[in-house]
Amino acid sequence: MPSYLVQVSYSAECLAALIAKPQNRAEAVRKPIEKLGGKIEGFWFSFGDYDATVIVQMPDNVSTAALSLAVGAGGACKGIKTTPLISVEEGLEAMKKAATCGYKPAK
Repeated sequence: MPSYLVQVSYSAECLAALIAKPQNRAEAVRKPIEKLGGKIEGFWFSFGDYDATVIVQMPDNVSTAALSLAVGAGGACKGIKTTPLISVEEGLEAMKKAATCGYKPAK
């Protein structure tokens, strides 16, 4: 099953609500992810541009897009970024294909 990196920035209102009443957001998103056929591989709160970082396995891009749309439409997030991940083996295969594709850079 494909893996995705999901990074979420909470709105100021959401952060205030979490401070007032701390919650395990991994548990809040687990059921919707599972209903879409996926599973959480890891969930972390994070510093910087994103407040939460999640690795999910999802059956396909459509299911992953549905998750992003549902989370984004909820209003608690001011931003969400979803990045498809590939395995090291897939990366090596892509490198081998790139070497034979015939692309020539501009000079």
